[in-house]
Amino acid sequence: MKVLLTCGGTAGHINPALAIADELKKICPDCEILFVGSGRRLENRLIPMAGYDLDNIKISGFERSLSPRKLLFNAKALLNLIGAFGQTREIFRHFQPDIAIGTGGYVCYPVLKTASKKGIPTLIHESNAVPGLTTRLLSSKVDKVLVAFADVADLYPHPERVLFTGTPVRGDFTSQRKNEARLRLGIDGRPLVVSFWGSLGAEKMNGDIIDFIPYNIESRLFNHIHATGGSAAVTQDVKRKIREKMTGDLPRWIDIRTYIDNMPTVMAAADLVVCRGGASTLAELTLMGKPAVIVPSPNVTNNHQEKNAAQLSKAGGAVVLHERDCTGEKLYQTVKRLVSNKQQLAEMAVSMKKAGVPDSAKKIVELIISMS
Repeated sequence: MKVLLTCGGTAGHINPALAIADELKKICPDCEILFVGSGRRLENRLIPMAGYDLDNIKISGFERSLSPRKLLFNAKALLNLIGAFGQTREIFRHFQPDIAIGTGGYVCYPVLKTASKKGIPTLIHESNAVPGLTTRLLSSKVDKVLVAFADVADLYPHPERVLFTGTPVRGDFTSQRKNEARLRLGIDGRPLVVSFWGSLGAEKMNGDIIDFIPYNIESRLFNHIHATGGSAAVTQDVKRKIREKMTGDLPRWIDIRTYIDNMPTVMAAADLVVCRGGASTLAELTLMGKPAVIVPSPNVTNNHQEKNAAQLSKAGGAVVLHERDCTGEKLYQTVKRLVSNKQQLAEMAVSMKKAGVPDSAKKIVELIISMS
């Protein structure tokens, strides 16, 4: 069986595709897998690092405003899209897939549309609570639309094609016990709070963390690992601004990093996670049953992070703070209230776990096998 997986742009698109590929290899060791991406840095790093072949096509998204500069950008994007179909046909000619699966990003459009026209079975997975532009455009062309949240079929033009599968998460997020992870990280008996804002960081939210951390230094209430995102320079700037608010060095139980490279271990050790509302992160939280304070990014299409977060708030696993209302003090008081109430954290953990689909990757792979 030859399986073509297409994804692009962000970890929220790439990680579910990698989870599907890993499950495919586990169930069908002899299958051939090819990824098609758009050549961005994250794809070029994560996919080969996971041991999979990757072909890239040139494609870019479209701007939605009508300024002269944006119109010129869209003209170039249209030329890229036309060229992408030619590159896609060449990939299909030499790989000849039995099935094609997309997990998001503009690159999915030429790949899955080409597969559909050739009569090759097609699937698109939507991790967000509301369909993105690419998913909406493809939902009338693919055989099945796989969704991360229940009861969203009526958002699609062909609800009969919609199948609830949850979002697949790679197996290393379930391979570690909490106590083992805490020992590995050297965490003491206090709760561990983990916070991060994504690979690009967030200037406003890092500013809130600069105000947040001195409250915890004074109270010594919990251990804290924070990833600033962005660059090492951003991390150094955050540390400098925190030091300006306090006397002495940062205590060792407050760990400020640029990225959390050992995320499965850190998440396993955490008692509470403070994060954005990206679909891939929320899928990891539900799989692991981790209570969360979610501050959705307001700078995303269709406000989808707020809608993602609302689903988990409704389920009882998360508290949602809107960025416009968030301050360092308010964030700290929210975290303090939660970590000081072990029963509430335990109830949130159970609710978060119930919202997850632990066998999502297996369900999708079984569907792939049945359709190819």
